[in-house]
Amino acid sequence: MSSKNITVIDGSNHIMGRLASVVAKRLLQGENIAVVNAENIVISGDFYSVLEEWMEFLEVGKYRKGPFHPRRPDKIFRHVVRGMLPRNKFKGREAFKRLKVYIGIPEAFKNVKFE
Repeated sequence: MSSKNITVIDGSNHIMGRLASVVAKRLLQGENIAVVNAENIVISGDFYSVLEEWMEFLEVGKYRKGPFHPRRPDKIFRHVVRGMLPRNKFKGREAFKRLKVYIGIPEAFKNVKFE
């Protein structure tokens, strides 16, 4: 993976929804984006209200039949960005393919300047 044409964004201490909206907009404009440190992205709001909302979200569906809910921080962030893209259209599907989300910082991006 060459990091020359990829915009690398450090997700540390960013609010999830605000970061996701910026990333979705830039993906639709044609940029390739990699988000690192996904485990440090912050979900804003009262702890108990966020927890209650998440538990209600997990109760939807059956554990064998689905829908299956992401539990890893990188998959959760991808799911949030996917909700902000027109994924039923060609441009939305192509934009989503240009998004990479990582837990921690991979070796390929160790020496790259983050946004």
